[in-house]
Amino acid sequence: MLLTDHILFLDGEAIVVDKPAGLPVDAPRDGGISLINHLDTLKFGFKRWPLAVHRLDRDTSGCLLLARNPKAHGRFTQAFEAREVEKAYLAIVDGIVAGERGTIDLPLAKISTAEDGWRMVGDADGSKRGKPSISHWEKLAEAGGRSLLRFRPETGRTHQLRVHALEGLGFPLVGDPVYGTGGPRDRTMLHAERLVVARGDKPSILAEAPFPDRFTALGFAAPEGAEPTRG
Repeated sequence: MLLTDHILFLDGEAIVVDKPAGLPVDAPRDGGISLINHLDTLKFGFKRWPLAVHRLDRDTSGCLLLARNPKAHGRFTQAFEAREVEKAYLAIVDGIVAGERGTIDLPLAKISTAEDGWRMVGDADGSKRGKPSISHWEKLAEAGGRSLLRFRPETGRTHQLRVHALEGLGFPLVGDPVYGTGGPRDRTMLHAERLVVARGDKPSILAEAPFPDRFTALGFAAPEGAEPTRG
């Protein structure tokens, strides 16, 4: 696999790649392949390796922003922290979601046990000192007892969409190994579909990742206006 075949946006200070599902951004503890192993091929004439600005879970495919110099990395990081980045994700949940659209406003907290390790949980009453977490959603299609949703998160908490789907909508993402409740739990069906980062006087960074073929395999077609399936 060559990430140079997955470039969605490229200019003098930014790269957006369509990260394949299964590729971790950070080096895994088992020493397996990660984004780091591909950075040398993404220099495109620069001496520095590009730097990841944010994180996508290992199973999450789609738009991943890399900065080509430390100054740009700082600006982009501030834009994420200030909620000035437009993000859209596609997800398949394991059930038929009631309604067509809505907003989930559910703070999230991290808990840990010796038996199960750590995970994120909803903290509606504030007893766990959870951080504010907001996700807007709309239902795009239904197939095989499942729903295809588009999420537009306002915040970027760890596992936010995975927990909001389960606790806010009542259904886990299909294949989620941590929050799933039944069936195969080996590949979370979550895809970073679109990323827009404003840059003042410069043209915005705008990237749209193709509809993943693993979603097509579950009976869903690319939504109207979306990029065609990557196959």
